[in-house]
Amino acid sequence: MTETGTTPGSQSALREANQRRVVDVLRRDGTRTQAELARATGLSAASVSNIVRGLRAAGTVSVRDTSSNGRRARAVTLLRPPGTVVAVDFCGDRVRVAVGDSDGNVLAREAIAYDVAADAGRAVRRAAWLVETALLGARIDLGTVASVVASVPGPIAPDSGEVGAISCLARWAGFRPAEALGERLGLPVLAENDANLAVVAERALGAARGADHVIQLVLGEGVGAGIVMSGRMFRGAGGTAGEIGHIGLDPRGQVCRCGNRGCLETFVGTGYLLNMLPRTHDLAPGPDRARLREVVASALDEDPGSRRIIAEAGDALGQGVAIMANLFNPDRVVVSGDLAEAGDLLLEPMRRSMEMGTLGAALARFDLVTSALGEDAPIRGALLTAARSLR
Repeated sequence: MTETGTTPGSQSALREANQRRVVDVLRRDGTRTQAELARATGLSAASVSNIVRGLRAAGTVSVRDTSSNGRRARAVTLLRPPGTVVAVDFCGDRVRVAVGDSDGNVLAREAIAYDVAADAGRAVRRAAWLVETALLGARIDLGTVASVVASVPGPIAPDSGEVGAISCLARWAGFRPAEALGERLGLPVLAENDANLAVVAERALGAARGADHVIQLVLGEGVGAGIVMSGRMFRGAGGTAGEIGHIGLDPRGQVCRCGNRGCLETFVGTGYLLNMLPRTHDLAPGPDRARLREVVASALDEDPGSRRIIAEAGDALGQGVAIMANLFNPDRVVVSGDLAEAGDLLLEPMRRSMEMGTLGAALARFDLVTSALGEDAPIRGALLTAARSLR
């Protein structure tokens, strides 16, 4: 795949530079007439008129008729920062891309099935190709993209941008996805943990609106959490604050991939849950994620074995969340992931377990809910994070 981008000195680069000059004046000075913009930027009246026309079409500025020194004029007001933003979601079995405007609204989407865990470099190359495909389909120039945020199912070290050693993507350990994707696209890229991005989206658009102390659980191969305290993301010193899948529940339990025994993940991770199924349980062959969805569907259809598996997972999850509730005293816990589709079959055992292990004062100001955005939460959070970086 060839790298694409804006060549320095090209007509595209010149247009972007001139546009930035106009936007900078509006951001600094507020509403200005087109004539005043021409004088402030040193651009010709025709160039300013063309730039304003493009910004207006994109919803970046508003234009109204006015007068200046007794003459008719057009007043221009900046409505929002210009630019397109892109979100990339690296999941275990697929790559997803969303293109958004400067407010984080979705303009276009693309997705492909892909074994992301197998090779970090190839996954990034595939993601870069998918970004270009999405932009091409939406007829958006790569040169207008101002920010890219990538969602990764694992901890990201805040200082180096490296993926931590304990994640669902074992071969990504030490890899720097933001740096690699940025080199492919020729754009600034931020990589963030998927649960952290999910909680951003749920607070803005979903089940955590109005809450300032939130724990967002993302259930999958592992168990991650995005933690917001007093309205601010809490990542910890090394970016591992939300790795609650490694809370120890049973020192004599199964060995976890982190090397310890009886971690929460060994009770609720997708692979562990599927191993609990009796050999006679008839599931269609396929990815673990698809098979877990079958288990959830069977539970909702009142299959007793599937219900028992989900109830036991809910009990263990409640024990882990009780520890977090005592530590962080959240006002909302949002549960997402395929297992969350079981609804109250999962939440009720969680609540009963939490009643046994959580301080009464913490439970009194606490809501336990399922995600409103589902699997869209990380990618929507990535778009919102990219849009906020423009302000």
